[in-house]
Amino acid sequence: MSVLITLTDVEPAVRLNALLEADGVKTHLVSPMDDVPSEIRRAKPDVIVFTGALLDQQTLGLVRDQLWGGASVIGLADVGDAALEARLKSVGFAEVLTKPVTADALRASVHGLLDRQRITRETGLWGESEAVRQVLVAIKQMAPVTSTVLIEGESGTGKELVARAIARLSPRRNKPFIAVNVGALPETLLESELFGHEKGSFTGAAERRIGRFELADGGTLFLDEIGEIPSSTQVKLLRVLEERELTRVGGTQTIPMDVRVVAATNRPLRESVERGHFRADLYYRLNVLRIYLPPLRERRSDIPLLVRRFVQEFAEQHDRTFHGISAEALQALVDYPWPGNVRELRNLIESMVVLATGREIGIDDIPRGIRENNATDRLLPVPIGPIVREEGRAEGRELEFIVRSLVEVKLQLEELRRRQDDDRAMFERLTGGMAAMGVGGTFGAVESLPGRIEPPGIAPPSNAVTITPGMTMAEIEKAAILAALRETRGNRRKASEILDIGERTLYRKLKEYDVPDRFGE
Repeated sequence: MSVLITLTDVEPAVRLNALLEADGVKTHLVSPMDDVPSEIRRAKPDVIVFTGALLDQQTLGLVRDQLWGGASVIGLADVGDAALEARLKSVGFAEVLTKPVTADALRASVHGLLDRQRITRETGLWGESEAVRQVLVAIKQMAPVTSTVLIEGESGTGKELVARAIARLSPRRNKPFIAVNVGALPETLLESELFGHEKGSFTGAAERRIGRFELADGGTLFLDEIGEIPSSTQVKLLRVLEERELTRVGGTQTIPMDVRVVAATNRPLRESVERGHFRADLYYRLNVLRIYLPPLRERRSDIPLLVRRFVQEFAEQHDRTFHGISAEALQALVDYPWPGNVRELRNLIESMVVLATGREIGIDDIPRGIRENNATDRLLPVPIGPIVREEGRAEGRELEFIVRSLVEVKLQLEELRRRQDDDRAMFERLTGGMAAMGVGGTFGAVESLPGRIEPPGIAPPSNAVTITPGMTMAEIEKAAILAALRETRGNRRKASEILDIGERTLYRKLKEYDVPDRFGE
């Protein structure tokens, strides 16, 4: 990892450079007379220290660029001013220190940012908010030990990322990491999946099965949605955690276990204990170390950084040229409450990158529900105060569970609606691209698009693409690619122009869909 230091104020720059070099950190000293942007592009530093001229337009522009470039920025201000510090941090400064600053304090700040950068890259948890900083510190503290960890947070906040980060930073990093979604397994199979079974132990047990605990021996076992585990299995899980040994279903042999367990739940487990749905002794055994992942609406300051990170990821993944997002559109994303958390934001950014090739995202490209931020989008899983129990009526905590369930259903419906919009937009883009190139082939009846009426008795041409209900996006994409290849008599370059995708992407798709090399010729 490396640090770039500007020589705007020579004394602190030289002192910091000497200390960091003594620590073995690679440093780059840059004079204001140099081409600072070029030096940053060449050095690709992890941390940049501006020792002065923080309000200079070039400095502010370079700091904004690092929201895309990935370096953390420290600024040394000439005077201490809370309003100035807030303004600088809103631009993108990670830390602002007031001169005079001791060399040791500046060195500590740099090392703190370098550590955070390293952990962030290893975990995939991006953010500059205090909440994210606390999570990263907790991961670093908990990773080296073997104690059980309980991760709490709403769906979509990144609980499995945290679990994998704990394993990756631990002494067990080279041992297995096994993830099990407890809530997705039926009760009849759960014990067999976790603890394994012997041949003939039940109907259908034709051979011995090794369970997830045994597969994770020496490593880490991640139990997702632990709150959904049935009572009968809770007792056996508690025994395994306490005794560090298990017995397969239908077996008699005791098998010693060396497994670190990390569990996760999307709702407060203590409340399940209070309602009698979860054993208190198992809860205390799981809750040795605890990490709480806040919802995205509680760390809105991280949204611009997450947007930029996801844009970079999907632009590279889909071979798209992305020209950015307008300030108005970005503000709409910041203002939205994101009931689906980071997962919902990530899915939206992917669709925007795919569908807005070669232009800047504007406010009109944001889905209406997010853009208008209407009341129905604010249905959130918030706690509901206790109410008096009456026969046939639910208590407050039970009502909270109902609200959470409704939110999950709503998110699934929104996802379906968004996918339909994406399908329609992609279809229109493909057909528009073919028309713009003067291609004579046409697309056939699109039965999945509402309001489209085809003239009766007219059959589509032989090279038409017919989109019917139930087709996946992959099937639609493959059909469009084949139609373009037929039109261009197998010319890959022309086909990629028709489809408005890069040639490299087209070749990758042809391989993915197992299309013959000479198709269309």
